[in-house]
Amino acid sequence: MKNIKSLIYLVCIFLSATLYSSCIVSTVVGTTVDTTIEVAKVPFKVASAAVELATSEEDEE
Repeated sequence: MKNIKSLIYLVCIFLSATLYSSCIVSTVVGTTVDTTIEVAKVPFKVASAAVELATSEEDEE
């Protein structure tokens, strides 16, 4: 009986660790994807600002 109880505890600990690790992995992956998307947007924002500056100077003349 004592061995079965120990086995059940070990299985529960193993399953808990597996579930928590998958949550951590999904959080890390989600953060990495969000960061990558924001970094990819930067060149477009810079180009947009440059175009806006160039066209606003032409409009004033």
